[in-house]
Amino acid sequence: MVKEHLYQVKVNWKENRVGKLSSQVLDEKLTIATPPEFPNGQPNIWSPEHYFIAAINGCLMTTFLAVAENFKLNFIDFESDAEGKLEMIDRKFKITEVVLKPVITITYKADTELAMKVIEKSEKACLISNSVNSKIKMDITILVQKD
Repeated sequence: MVKEHLYQVKVNWKENRVGKLSSQVLDEKLTIATPPEFPNGQPNIWSPEHYFIAAINGCLMTTFLAVAENFKLNFIDFESDAEGKLEMIDRKFKITEVVLKPVITITYKADTELAMKVIEKSEKACLISNSVNSKIKMDITILVQKD
């Protein structure tokens, strides 16, 4: 397996505090803006802060899918809420903590331990979580559809 991958993203300012994200290898362009909590911030537009939390949460999901496949975990559904805490530390803004709240739905109670093992391994293997300084916490829920 290749040990290095490069990902290119471009941002273009459009107006006010709004820009567009794009990549040469992707068709879709994404809007990005200063969040409304900051001066001249824009409501109802994804901010860098949202994308940061989304990257961590999305990586958890994609890593979970790979680990679940490797461990042959049969699951029905995966979803995860995430919340990041932005604080002023030493006169600099920093996202100090991200709480991930994955919910995994399995068919049988007998798979509960395996599901827990898979989600815990997924968080430890997530390359985005491993690349940030923020503290990552997990609040895991395993739901059983049948017993």
